[in-house]
Amino acid sequence: MATIKVRLIKSPIGYPHDQKAALKVLGLTKMHRVREVQDNPAMRGQIRKVAHLVEVIQ
Repeated sequence: MATIKVRLIKSPIGYPHDQKAALKVLGLTKMHRVREVQDNPAMRGQIRKVAHLVEVIQ
């Protein structure tokens, strides 16, 4: 299955709890951490929710 690499580039401090939960689902708990997640609609929705905090690496 295809994957997407995602990197946390901005701290979630001061953002709503649901956005922090989305980062936790993506496995992004520390700054500049890169995770590979499956490319499916659920993960794309989580990425879109925190698009201002993450960077998608191709």
